[in-house]
Amino acid sequence: MGIVAGLDSSAEYTNIVVCDADTGGVIRHGHAEHAGERDDPQSWLISLGKAASTGQLADVQAIGVAAQQQGLVALDGGGNPVGPALLGNDRRVQTAAADLVESFGGREAWAQAVGAVPQAAHPVAKLRWLAREHPEAAQRVAEIMQPHDWLVWQLLGRPARRVTDRGDASGTGYWSAATETYRADLVELALGHQVGLPEVIGPAQPAGQTPEGLLISAGTGQTMAAAFGLGVGIGDAVISLGATGSVCAVHHEALVDPSGIITSYADATGMHLPVVRTLNATRVLRGAAGMLSTDLAGLSELAMRSTPGSSGLVMLPYLEGEQTPELPHTAGSLHGLRRESMQPEFLARAAVEGMLCGLADGLEVLRRRGVAVRRVFLLGQAAELGAVRAAAPGLLGAQVVVPEPAPYAAIGAARQAAWALSGSPRPPQWPAASCQVFEAGEEELSMGQAVRQQYVTVREEMYPGALPA
Repeated sequence: MGIVAGLDSSAEYTNIVVCDADTGGVIRHGHAEHAGERDDPQSWLISLGKAASTGQLADVQAIGVAAQQQGLVALDGGGNPVGPALLGNDRRVQTAAADLVESFGGREAWAQAVGAVPQAAHPVAKLRWLAREHPEAAQRVAEIMQPHDWLVWQLLGRPARRVTDRGDASGTGYWSAATETYRADLVELALGHQVGLPEVIGPAQPAGQTPEGLLISAGTGQTMAAAFGLGVGIGDAVISLGATGSVCAVHHEALVDPSGIITSYADATGMHLPVVRTLNATRVLRGAAGMLSTDLAGLSELAMRSTPGSSGLVMLPYLEGEQTPELPHTAGSLHGLRRESMQPEFLARAAVEGMLCGLADGLEVLRRRGVAVRRVFLLGQAAELGAVRAAAPGLLGAQVVVPEPAPYAAIGAARQAAWALSGSPRPPQWPAASCQVFEAGEEELSMGQAVRQQYVTVREEMYPGALPA
């Protein structure tokens, strides 16, 4: 069928992969760091050009774009940014997010309206912050985009038609994955006036063609692109172990969650991708490693010397407060200290088990809402640790697969480009990601669930009812 490319523009770099549209085989790739400020959209565009500067896009027929999610690029009437982009989980926006929740009648009202309760990450909260902190710039805003929308628009030559996809739109706080419609009234509530919003197109629809005739697909956010690149489907969950953690799963419908714990995203295939986030994941392991004067590999080795359950030691890993359960002002804690448990290997194991149990809380939130989870993809540097791989199947109650390292967001963007190029109603069937598989036997599963119950008992003693039953 042809050759396609996927671009992944993160907060720090641009990755390019070029693939055979039929087989998904990677032909070549490129990479470039953002040379300028992370919040300067022109820097994203320049690094894209550098990543492609040695002929990576030669003979390519279609391009898909994935990019960092929930950034806000606010443009004036001439299509120029009114100021730096507002990126990711900008903590300056937390107060504005809380204010918006109250302005619209509380958490349940927001969940019913758009499937999410505003947090600092949501562009709708960034609009409120902009209106309060930079009112003159806010008054000049004529239209708003996210990073992937803006990059697609630039590649197309800045046409009058602006587009986005379901996945990125579902993270804005003013588009509902359940009804697949914008809530322009929420934009006005946040910013003070109406603005232009990009048209939301389907996952297989092309966004348009470049002036040179190159097809550009709809594009999407990094999470959705990575899930598409991995080939996840119904019954699969993905746990990402960054400094913070996230748990998402493919589901057939949008989930409304008045507690605000679940954010109801759309995915890159026409399905849904409910997500639960934790504020503490690999930072828990790094903190424990520092206490023990070692690194992540050393922590893992220590933890492997301990028996499951850490000799009764339980760590509630809420080092930076927590989002699941919602305990923004709490701190982490260590329970079950006895003289015999005060050994390095037990502290190391308690950190691993505490991190995984915190993420298992997120997985349990999804399961209680009817989300099927038969296997869990484990991503991130911590997924390479032996102690994490050994403990995860029992604590998560599922088969665990660890994909081989690869630029999955860029691969997912390329797969979307192949889909748009084909004109088919179904996405191309590229090979599944190469993975290592870890499973718990009956005895290991029973032990894992006992450790998990030990954790839940401590959590409930400390914070009764913090997670909805």
